[in-house]
Amino acid sequence: MIATAPVHTGLELRSARAEALAAEAPAAREPLLFAATLFRAQAALAKGIESIVLTGRFEDDVDRLLPLTESLLRIVADRGPDLLIEQSLARLDDDSSTARTRLSLYWTGDVSAREDYLSRAILRPYVEVLRAQGATPDRLHRPRHCPFCGGAAMVSTRRTPPDSEAGIRLLHCALCALEWNINRICCPACGEDDPYKLPVYRSDPHPAVRIEACETCRRYVKSIDLTLDARPIAEVDDLLSLSMDLWAMEEGLTRIEPGLAGV
Repeated sequence: MIATAPVHTGLELRSARAEALAAEAPAAREPLLFAATLFRAQAALAKGIESIVLTGRFEDDVDRLLPLTESLLRIVADRGPDLLIEQSLARLDDDSSTARTRLSLYWTGDVSAREDYLSRAILRPYVEVLRAQGATPDRLHRPRHCPFCGGAAMVSTRRTPPDSEAGIRLLHCALCALEWNINRICCPACGEDDPYKLPVYRSDPHPAVRIEACETCRRYVKSIDLTLDARPIAEVDDLLSLSMDLWAMEEGLTRIEPGLAGV
């Protein structure tokens, strides 16, 4: 059996990548520094969760998870962008019942909680630890969503495996960080597979990145080409091309799942 690194170690590596990029990319410095801070907070949360025996049944695990979340909320309240500071301060005043309900709404996929950035940030270390422990989460699995936890794809990458001449397209789960293969000609949101309805948009300043859009559902996923450079960590390096997300929004496109910057 191959030993795998603890979840908190992987999150710390993401934090280090964000800090390194922040020093090289002034235009994306602020979101990258916040991402680095968030990953460190999630790593600390994961370290606490790793000492708990989890079931994957949210109702059984949530009461053990909640006491560990305060430090993450305090860090976001201290160093996050204005909107998240306000939301974090409000959540620090929640009683246990309200805090549990907030997380439960996100967990069950309630429409009102789909863009709940803080719940996703809190639950991510939990679900990553579940995956590491081999405990299956009791979440609804929808088509083209993560096969482990049912999360939506935050970003996509293109790679060429060592034993193959053909490239593959991978989606990266926003909740548990799993990567899974998907048809190269397919909208991850609605399943559209007509190539004439799946335009791709590029930007000269970011040659490895493209917007993979769908004219049917007007959603898109950001895609990073790792055949050009294998060093990027997709969800972190995604922040370097925020200008492409802003362009997509102006064109009336909606990202399938917001990235670390909340867009």
